[in-house]
Amino acid sequence: MDNQQRKKQRNKWLALINIPVQMGVIVFLFAYFGRFLDEKFNNPHRLFVKILTILGVALAFYNISRQLKEINKSDNQ
Repeated sequence: MDNQQRKKQRNKWLALINIPVQMGVIVFLFAYFGRFLDEKFNNPHRLFVKILTILGVALAFYNISRQLKEINKSDNQ
């Protein structure tokens, strides 16, 4: 393996390692904002935190899908 292939391999692994961190941050921020809204508007059913957490998970999965497509595209070149 030459130096350029090793660098590509290393960058690929760094991108894959960052995916769970990004997913966790996205879900946490959406849930935190939902909790903030529930407390601000005195919502006893905690509807904002539920909706925004689900929205955060969906956004995180979209982000993962987009990143994996990009990794696979660059891997095939």
